[in-house]
Amino acid sequence: MPRSRGITDRRSRIRAFGLRTRLLAAFLLVAAVSAGTTSALTYREARNALLKTTQDTAVATFREQVQQTGFGLPIQGEGLEEVLRDLARKGKPRPWVVFAEYGSLRASSGENPVSTVITPQLRRAAQANPYGGFERVVKDGVPYLTIAMPTVFRTGPYSTLPSGLVLYAVMRMTDEQINVDALLTAARDGALPGLAVALVPGLIAARSVLRPVRELRRAASSMGSGRLDTRIAVRGNDELADLAATFNESASHLEDSVNELREAEARARRFASDVSHELRTPLAGMLAVTEVLDEDADHLDADTARAVRLVSAETGKLAVLVEDLMEISRFDARAAELNADEVDVAEAIRKTLQNRHWHEDDRVHAELPAGIRARLDPRRFDVVIANLVGNALRHGGAPVTVGLRTGERPKGTPVLITEVTDRGPGIRPESIPYIFDRFYKADAARTRSAGSGLGLAITQENVRLHGGTIRAGNRPDGGAVFTVEIPLDTGEATA
Repeated sequence: MPRSRGITDRRSRIRAFGLRTRLLAAFLLVAAVSAGTTSALTYREARNALLKTTQDTAVATFREQVQQTGFGLPIQGEGLEEVLRDLARKGKPRPWVVFAEYGSLRASSGENPVSTVITPQLRRAAQANPYGGFERVVKDGVPYLTIAMPTVFRTGPYSTLPSGLVLYAVMRMTDEQINVDALLTAARDGALPGLAVALVPGLIAARSVLRPVRELRRAASSMGSGRLDTRIAVRGNDELADLAATFNESASHLEDSVNELREAEARARRFASDVSHELRTPLAGMLAVTEVLDEDADHLDADTARAVRLVSAETGKLAVLVEDLMEISRFDARAAELNADEVDVAEAIRKTLQNRHWHEDDRVHAELPAGIRARLDPRRFDVVIANLVGNALRHGGAPVTVGLRTGERPKGTPVLITEVTDRGPGIRPESIPYIFDRFYKADAARTRSAGSGLGLAITQENVRLHGGTIRAGNRPDGGAVFTVEIPLDTGEATA
């Protein structure tokens, strides 16, 4: 259950930031950037057009009115105020407040303190440019358009002279600001529904892209389960169709290759099984003959006795090899069965040592606490212990110790732990990963050995059949150690 929950949580995290989410996010991002850019450009152009129209109208009108108005000398404040009021009444597109500056003289068409709106920059522009200038300013949150226009004195019916008198027209742009704010609101309110509408084609596009990806995932999962004939329907002529076609082609090649490998493996298994089976009958006869020859070897001359004993030993090795090959072929064919029963583990190990007369050998020591019971196949557990102890005696160093204890795996599963250690040179580190391979020789110089070369491989298969594991390593103080862990309840372990 914890493993399933972990896989589910991982898949949820993957889907939360999966391809669909990234596609929708990318689509919405593009739509948002496009809508925002379009709205910003539209708003800017409309705002500039609106303000430019008002601004151009006011500037042209004020320039025209100033040019049509002649001022005589000397300038009088009351007469000037009347002229300013007349100019203010003619303001377009709405009335202005007109302010005049001539040296220390100041006059205004109204009582509003508009002079504070006029900036030093505009005053300098009016003095430097005979055509004046204008600018938009915001004072206390209120937008204004300020226009500066230098004037001339009328010296005759058709003659004028420039003077230092500068007229300023100040016009509130509250209405324009309201219209600009309305434009901004319209642009914003138009962009948000646009994003919502863009979500629909985004979902459609994501679905069209993800559908073949899902089919590919299901097909890959199906192939991983062993159904190599799985194929994907090819639709259209785009890149995803090419991907589906490539997958189908690769799956077809893989199916052919796997079928060839399976056929070759089946032939190899049948060959090994048939050869082993066919060899059993003649080997049985050869063993019977060699036993008789062994009994009479003492009555033969030295050379003949040596040859007889050699033939007998090699025949015995061949018989062991044939039995091991048949056992391996049963594992390969998945025909090996586990006949488990509850046994006293210490007693089972003692029987293994006694049957091979190792209990009488000072080179083998057993540390077997009583009271440990587990569900085991006695015959296969006997093979495990016999192979490990025999391997330690042949390739390790005395004394060989068989230890027994119980423990727990990280998830709390109780296990039976059996250790076989020796005092030999140990296993070379580069050989440890291959020590359980069939016919593997830890010592490359040792082309022949007393065993068949399949003992540790058979041991590993028997441990796996119990639902357990086996490890090989070296002791810190020297010597090899083989550790077998088998669940105490084999039924639960193999379920």
